[in-house]
Amino acid sequence: MIGVVVDTSAYSAFRRGHQGVVPVLQADVPVVLTPIVLGELRAGFLLGTRATQNEALLQVFLAKVRVSLVDITEATATCFAAIRAGLVRAGTPLPMNDVWIAASAMEHGLRVLTLDAHFLKVPQVLVEYVGGAA
Repeated sequence: MIGVVVDTSAYSAFRRGHQGVVPVLQADVPVVLTPIVLGELRAGFLLGTRATQNEALLQVFLAKVRVSLVDITEATATCFAAIRAGLVRAGTPLPMNDVWIAASAMEHGLRVLTLDAHFLKVPQVLVEYVGGAA
């Protein structure tokens, strides 16, 4: 099974023990986060009342041997452009941060793990959708 890029909704669901997310993140596959997801998570932490505790839990997660952080590169930008142009042409735009997350998945040949059904509109990536009705 190929690894996953964890989006913000999936990480948050993991912290809550979501039955669809936990087994995926416990499987023996690479788990990747992007700077986009880290930024979204940390902004949420700062807006909440448990910033220190949430950051500590994130650091434990990031320290796991199967978890890595990928950079946003020129190759990511090329994938972003292809995804964004395709979505605009199809009339199905996504939030810009999610296009960047999908671009990282495309670049690295990974699935997107998410609770957000709109990732299913991105034909360039495999999506592990663990939310409600798509």
